[in-house]
Amino acid sequence: MEWSLREMRCFVLAASFGTITDAAIELHISQASASRAISSLERALGQRVLRRGRHGCEPTAFGEALLPQARRLLAQVDTVNTLAEREHDRLRLGYAWSALGKHTTSVLREWRAQYPNTELHFSQHSTPTSGLAEGRCDVAIMRIPPDAARFSSAVIGLERRFAVFSADDPQWAKRRTLRMREFAGRTVAAEPRSGTTKRELWDGGPAPDTFIAVTDTEDWLNTLSAGEAVGVTAEATSVHHARSGIRFIPITDAPRIAVRLVWWRDEAPNGIEALVELATRLYARN
Repeated sequence: MEWSLREMRCFVLAASFGTITDAAIELHISQASASRAISSLERALGQRVLRRGRHGCEPTAFGEALLPQARRLLAQVDTVNTLAEREHDRLRLGYAWSALGKHTTSVLREWRAQYPNTELHFSQHSTPTSGLAEGRCDVAIMRIPPDAARFSSAVIGLERRFAVFSADDPQWAKRRTLRMREFAGRTVAAEPRSGTTKRELWDGGPAPDTFIAVTDTEDWLNTLSAGEAVGVTAEATSVHHARSGIRFIPITDAPRIAVRLVWWRDEAPNGIEALVELATRLYARN
């Protein structure tokens, strides 16, 4: 029996997310379809690739050995598909939440002016590596540190952290700035896979009472607008996801977030040096 690329992609996403449900969401298929695809892959290989549990899944020993090869395979397949779809060079830049915030448009315009023969294409992927590990992009914008054993990276700038909440929040509606200690007693919504907000931000000081997990940016914004929780995010989010009924204000004493461009350690894409230089220069303008 032969396995398919679709089955292999289901496996890679489930292993990356830790749940088959999240893999199905990323692929826009049902959870049952994703589960069947992985089972079919296991039958074809004659080995189990995932250990399933009540709260998620994890790779078996064979799955761990297969995973890096599967990722490379899918990346190569995506590269072939990209070559077939385009007539000129293209640099795919993935992001999970907010691209480059207020610098996104400037990067696109200056890149087009300086490198007209290479298209710079932004795409959103809700994965821990902004689509890089899954082969969905050539370079990833990340605001959490990447795995240095697998990826190379360059810090292109720093961003302030902003508090985010419903515009009619009874405690903060009239505030213009906040401090970290003022989150004590609040419920904070955060996306655990690629988000920058962790309980450790409040180590050594008054901390929020509760953290609730959201699945993606839209879920996060809906939770905040309903007043069910408050949030903390990078400054870029206030530009990329401005929404009526939600306020973004600076947190004056929060540590800044390092914004990185990330790529495969042994596969630096064409144009990466120029992209790092351009993005760093724009962030330096502030």
